[in-house]
Amino acid sequence: GLRIHEYLYFQVLSPGDIRYIFTATPAKDFGGVFNTRYEQIHLVPADPPEACGELNNGVFIQDQIALVERGGCSFLSKTRVIQEHGGRAVIIADNAYDNDSFYIEMVQDSSRRTADIPALFLLGRDGYMIRRSLEQHGLPWAVISIPVNVTSIPTYEMMQPPWTFW
Repeated sequence: GLRIHEYLYFQVLSPGDIRYIFTATPAKDFGGVFNTRYEQIHLVPADPPEACGELNNGVFIQDQIALVERGGCSFLSKTRVIQEHGGRAVIIADNAYDNDSFYIEMVQDSSRRTADIPALFLLGRDGYMIRRSLEQHGLPWAVISIPVNVTSIPTYEMMQPPWTFW
């Protein structure tokens, strides 16, 4: 049957051209939950983007949130790499850059390992647009607020990405 996804929202505060509220889905059976609301925290694209091993920019992920790309290894492996680099959470964007509507259910791999930090899945189009904006501005990271309680925001103030159907 159809399963209703639990959504989690975050807002990009900077750079301004992608100052939108984005929708993500938490991993189904691994990872932690957000016990804290981060008003301003860095969203750091992992280098290399798939984060399947040692990171070239791991020092920048310490105490921040990593933006990772799907592919190359399991969702859990990516989450563990970010956790080992001191990341507070990981947002894994689909590697299909044209995906603007299909959420993938991130599940445990067969390794019986665990991860303690929150792991979220982001649509490929959203991840691509965030990375593209950072590259255009020559920025090493975005500043975000996470999680955002969208029920307290009037509909007319909800700044959703114009490329995503809501």
